[in-house]
Amino acid sequence: MIDESPLESVKSNIVIEFENSSQAKIVYDSILLEFDTAPDFRSSMTLDLDDSNIVINIDAEDSTSFRASVNSAIKWIKLALEINNLTN
Repeated sequence: MIDESPLESVKSNIVIEFENSSQAKIVYDSILLEFDTAPDFRSSMTLDLDDSNIVINIDAEDSTSFRASVNSAIKWIKLALEINNLTN
């Protein structure tokens, strides 16, 4: 097993496009609190709304915490879509 990762950090901006700005706003409002209160021991996430896009900014110490952050963000967005019946 590798003791240390060769990565010093992982940073990414993920853009999620929605059908319209109304749908993006509903999802944004639904998940914003999750992003604001998520534990940030090894990574941090911010969320921005840009018209019909949600932009997720992730800054992680390593690939494992980056993957966990991405998985959490996807889970929250999927749940918001299901609860608000925004999927087809």
